[in-house]
Amino acid sequence: MPIIKSAKKALRQNIKRRAENKVTKQKIKTLLKDTRTLVLNKKTDEAKKALPAIYKALDKAAKTGIIKPNTAARNKSKFALMVDKASK
Repeated sequence: MPIIKSAKKALRQNIKRRAENKVTKQKIKTLLKDTRTLVLNKKTDEAKKALPAIYKALDKAAKTGIIKPNTAARNKSKFALMVDKASK
């Protein structure tokens, strides 16, 4: 455990930020998983409506540094292709 005052504060900040990051990552994983199941169940209209929510979550996570920008771009592209292919 930290002894110095600044180290104690840094630990508190780290715990708080880690919890927020975990929630955000879990939200992204849930959105991606739900969209994947919609595509597999041939519910393309619902999957298309879910895409903006995925884009928003990925962009926000990339902007704040929770995930890397290329990871966000890769996931956005992958799911756009997946939904587009399923709708044809």
